[in-house]
Amino acid sequence: MTTTPQIDSKEKAHADNMGNFIGYIADIENATPEQRAQDDSISQLDGLQDGLNLPTNHIDNTRYLHDDISMRGGNSKGEKLPNTNGRYGLVMVNNKAEPVNIAARTINSDDKPPIISDTTQPSAYAIGSMSRDSDWWLVTSLKDAVTLYAALAILDNKVTVLACLNQSMFDMTLRHFSEVKTIHIIDTAQHKDALTSRLAGVNAIAHITIDTIISRLNEGDLIGNLIADADTIDLSILAWPTPEPLLSDPSKPTRYPIEAWPPILRKPIEAIAYYTQVPLAMAGQAVLGAIAHIGQAHIDAPMGSEHKPTSLIIITEGESGTGKTQVMGLSHFKIDQHEKQLYSNYLSDVSSWENNLLSLKGKDRAAFLDENPKPPNPVTMFDDATIEPLIDRFVDGEMYNASLSTDEAGQFFNGHTMKSDTAGSALGAITKLYSSGIAGRTRSQKNAYANPRTKAYDVRMTFLLQGQRVVLEKALTDPLMSGQGFLARAMIACPEDLRGKRVWNDPKRRNDRPHDNPYLIDYWLRCQSLLDPLPANLPNDSTGAPIRIKMQWASNEALQAFEDGMQAIENRQASGQVLEYLKAYASRMAENATRIASLMAFFDGRKTVTTDDIKRGFMLVEYSTTERLRYLDAMPTGEQNDSEKLSSWLVDKARNKNPHKLNRTYIANNVPNPMRKSTKLLQIELDKLESAKHIRQEMEGRSRVIFINPKLYD
Repeated sequence: MTTTPQIDSKEKAHADNMGNFIGYIADIENATPEQRAQDDSISQLDGLQDGLNLPTNHIDNTRYLHDDISMRGGNSKGEKLPNTNGRYGLVMVNNKAEPVNIAARTINSDDKPPIISDTTQPSAYAIGSMSRDSDWWLVTSLKDAVTLYAALAILDNKVTVLACLNQSMFDMTLRHFSEVKTIHIIDTAQHKDALTSRLAGVNAIAHITIDTIISRLNEGDLIGNLIADADTIDLSILAWPTPEPLLSDPSKPTRYPIEAWPPILRKPIEAIAYYTQVPLAMAGQAVLGAIAHIGQAHIDAPMGSEHKPTSLIIITEGESGTGKTQVMGLSHFKIDQHEKQLYSNYLSDVSSWENNLLSLKGKDRAAFLDENPKPPNPVTMFDDATIEPLIDRFVDGEMYNASLSTDEAGQFFNGHTMKSDTAGSALGAITKLYSSGIAGRTRSQKNAYANPRTKAYDVRMTFLLQGQRVVLEKALTDPLMSGQGFLARAMIACPEDLRGKRVWNDPKRRNDRPHDNPYLIDYWLRCQSLLDPLPANLPNDSTGAPIRIKMQWASNEALQAFEDGMQAIENRQASGQVLEYLKAYASRMAENATRIASLMAFFDGRKTVTTDDIKRGFMLVEYSTTERLRYLDAMPTGEQNDSEKLSSWLVDKARNKNPHKLNRTYIANNVPNPMRKSTKLLQIELDKLESAKHIRQEMEGRSRVIFINPKLYD
């Protein structure tokens, strides 16, 4: 069965109208040479064609009217236009070079516009070939068109000059012809602002001069010089906003919300930042790591109908020499002292244990070992350990709380564990520790004292990682780090680098010592009391593991504030919202907020979390989220992310098109990977580019097209 193809009604109407018009003008004869010679402008076209052999193509479009022409549009369609017989009939074409209109021109009437049969039809009298590889110019009168064509065609005959013949039709006609070609127009400086205002976004180039180009040509000036001296404005660019960068700029740090901290912690953070001359964010992150290390041993945070560990994963960017070591020296001062004392006691205990063991033999030695196992190393702060031995210590019951705190994060991110085949399992173990406080290993240690234990419950691990951008930049964009959930749980800060702004020769600063600062002294005393509490304040279960306090909401208002914060985060994950592409991270924001709020309350000596606490927690989480967004598309130096690759590809493929646009289907079939393999990913990236003002996605008939911002070609 043969199927008749469907024809769009608009296309059919256009074809019918054009066919009718061609039939209409077929009965109108071309003007004779003698008739054309009576009009100066038309006669000049004859001279350009015959004398200079220029392709004016005006003969068939210049008719002689022996009768009045008919109206082609409007309410009076079909009616005769009086007093149009005996004039020239200038056939006007559309942007496809199809005849669609006619104008009745009186001989030598350049000061008076001709009568046009349909002033609603964008059309122009064309001088030249209208080939796509020629330059197209648009003016309002026939005389100006002939003068401009003569000047341009002598230099290069690949030129078309269009005369819309009526000033009121100019803008409409320009927009119509600019759909297929960049159109050149001319005007004077006094009209520049009005012109750019009404024609911004049109695919046209305006050449602005003090005096009209036509008048200067009539005075003998050369067109090349006039164009070179003109103020050239690409109107298509004016309507486009400036494209935004696609790569997050880590050079512009987010303001750190120091007001999020209660005074008991804010004052020490400000003091640490002052003495070490580092950004507040670096000092705040270090203190957050310190109170997490201390607090995780004592409390759990409320989260829905359950409680969560108060351990944290904290990542801070800082170049070598920015003060990371000095910051941790103050934020962890009492923790370091406590660890040092525990280790000293441990060495003494081990020495005593070994001496006792050496004095025993046989059954006495065996009985001693059975009743007196070797004292475990009490150290809980680590700076260069891999995750496996820490898991072993948890599983073997040697510790219940620990922190990996280092100012050289490269030891963690670039260490053997994170670069080996076991990186995935190591990250999985870390996220399990964070979320549930469970540590596990697949088999026991293989040694003389093999231990059948494979699991440890209710253990805690905080990570405080400070490192250089060259390390963190790769880590924060690593698919494995993100996919395994490690980064999704992290509190991130990338503060400004203060090197070059620090002051070292100030006598007042030199004599002001941190160990005399009352706020730091109070902070350290509170840390010490929490690190070495009275036995009654540290209840243990039957195995010796600590029983942690289950922090509670102080009121329904506090719980409501927490849930309101959760809802706000949820809403921002919707399509088109700021967290749309950061859902994994967003889903952990509320949990980190309650952990931080619980730590603040605990440090203040309370067992309940107030509305003020949770709002402060959310402020710090929001800061971290903003910092994470800055690194969302960050790539190692010299590499492009998918958005940049797509933008560059689009710009290149549309470079020689006017206007700069591509069909959506063409893009889908030819775009670089990974977008070519995934329609969903391609659309996500196109939406990103549109949000960043790089493109516009529009419908043309039944086809979707992508317009590329011409400012990307600057």
